[in-house]
Amino acid sequence: MSKFKNWKDVKKELNFTPEEEEEMKLEMELIEEIIQIRKKSNLTQQELSNLTGIVQSSIAKIENFVRTPQYTTLMKLLRPMGYTIKVVPLNESVKKNSK
Repeated sequence: MSKFKNWKDVKKELNFTPEEEEEMKLEMELIEEIIQIRKKSNLTQQELSNLTGIVQSSIAKIENFVRTPQYTTLMKLLRPMGYTIKVVPLNESVKKNSK
């Protein structure tokens, strides 16, 4: 039997810093956005694979949060769908906490 009862217990045991949690949240939001863009573009993973040269199984691993994509991979995924990544300022409350 597992010593963990739920995600809260697992998370507590892993002891993530607030910065690590924010990084994971940002990664999840970015991947979720890429999935939505792919679906809005009416592309299957295989069709996106054909456009990008990234094998379908790698796209599936990214979309299932099994693999963290590198920046270059994100750009390869986004470009054929007409998107790119842009650096934007964080909101003021996040800026103040990081000082």
